[in-house]
Amino acid sequence: MDLTTLERLPLWIGGRAHAPTTTRYGEVTNPATGEVVRHVPFANAADVDAAVRSAEAAFGTWRAAPPLRRARVMMRFRELMDAHKKDLAKIVTQEHGKTLADAEGSITRGIEVVEFAMGIPHLLKGEHSENVGTDVDTWSIRQPLGVCAGITPFNFPAMVPMWMFPIAIACGNTFILKPSERDPTLSLRMGELLKEAGLPDGVFNVVHGDKEAVDALLVHPLIRAVSFVGSTPIARYIYETGTRHGKRVQALGGAKNHAVVLPDADLDYATEAIIGAGYGSAGERCMAISAVVAVGEAGDPLVAKLAARAKRITTGPGNAPGIEMGPVITCAARDRITGLIDKGVEEGATLVLDGRRPTIDGHPDGFFVGPTLFDHVKPSHAIYREEIFGPVLAVVRAESLDEAIGLINTNPYANGAAVFTRSGHAARVFQQDCEVGMAGVNVPIPVPMAFFSFGGWRNSLFGDLHVHGMDGVRFYTRTKVMTSRWPDDGSAAPGFHMPVMG
Repeated sequence: MDLTTLERLPLWIGGRAHAPTTTRYGEVTNPATGEVVRHVPFANAADVDAAVRSAEAAFGTWRAAPPLRRARVMMRFRELMDAHKKDLAKIVTQEHGKTLADAEGSITRGIEVVEFAMGIPHLLKGEHSENVGTDVDTWSIRQPLGVCAGITPFNFPAMVPMWMFPIAIACGNTFILKPSERDPTLSLRMGELLKEAGLPDGVFNVVHGDKEAVDALLVHPLIRAVSFVGSTPIARYIYETGTRHGKRVQALGGAKNHAVVLPDADLDYATEAIIGAGYGSAGERCMAISAVVAVGEAGDPLVAKLAARAKRITTGPGNAPGIEMGPVITCAARDRITGLIDKGVEEGATLVLDGRRPTIDGHPDGFFVGPTLFDHVKPSHAIYREEIFGPVLAVVRAESLDEAIGLINTNPYANGAAVFTRSGHAARVFQQDCEVGMAGVNVPIPVPMAFFSFGGWRNSLFGDLHVHGMDGVRFYTRTKVMTSRWPDDGSAAPGFHMPVMG
């Protein structure tokens, strides 16, 4: 099936395209042109229930499959994702707008989680102690939860779902993905590739939709765990609603990532790194740098270098050669970003580079915002306080490293932060004192590899466990502790007293 030619997308339930019962549909647009490319169904409670019932029916057999067999499905899925990477990237670029190179890179980062999940036979191993008491052994085992759900954002339609379902499925769970309705097609394509890889029908399902579908997932009694990535207000809602209905929840929220530049830093290197981290994917990354803290004498030369480099960024449709930055996801997103730029000017920040009205040849109706740079931004300004999620860098001035770290630690978000310096001592102070979930030294976007876990602190995470890595294995399994004894015939059984080992 060529999903990109369909006027109306299906759901994916029971290992096949599934016609929804809902009559509500939304538009999927190409952000570079503003054109509607297809329509996506907004699943209702009955559609969600059909997916859950399919996943529940598949769970018993799938959980009983040896971990090595589950790993081999992941191996074949990894090969298929890699073989089809360029075509998958085209789907991402058409519906999201990011450049083809960026889309391919994000798919590769998702594939890395699949590679981690391929090691599930080892990752599920428990602990064992012999003779904890006389002829008594104790050991732990990890077992799957059941039906799990993932609710994912528009900015990474391949990578973020792959933070979740490969580990959940490899652990023996079944899975329902609710992707963003803005760019839903890739999730269906991954369903097809999972089936081709040998995944049994019903283990992976896709339901599209809005709040109605989300709420149906959060309250369904057969769903055991929910993973979410998105904005902080919705993350809090997901966490509170899901846990109130007895589910295990990990909900990753918004971010305001800082890059601290010290006077001793290599400014050319820092500039290039910050430009990519701030304007790559049009700033629509949960780990994008949006606040630059220029310390002391670094301020003026850093701003000059950032402005000069930002002016050379090529903006246009993501599938065109030589383009570094594509459009933002929707017209509403563009208008919100430009409104915040307006607010920054009104509140007195210095607008060094204005990207509000870029001219993109041949694409007058695209959702474009050009690179925008502010200087002398105050913590009270809206462009500092709010998560812009667009190509806007806000430079804040600080007198010391301690002051810069104080800005990071008093921000309500705590996803990631970075420092640029040649000083090992300064780097260690930053490592010890900055209160975020992921930090980098001369690395602007410190997204960990798949065998570590991804997540923030404070209002950037609701729940106890991060995604992928061993936290992902812990989230999608529960531990059972076994204690056994095989006494000889006629040996004394325990009495009424509290049993004591020894």
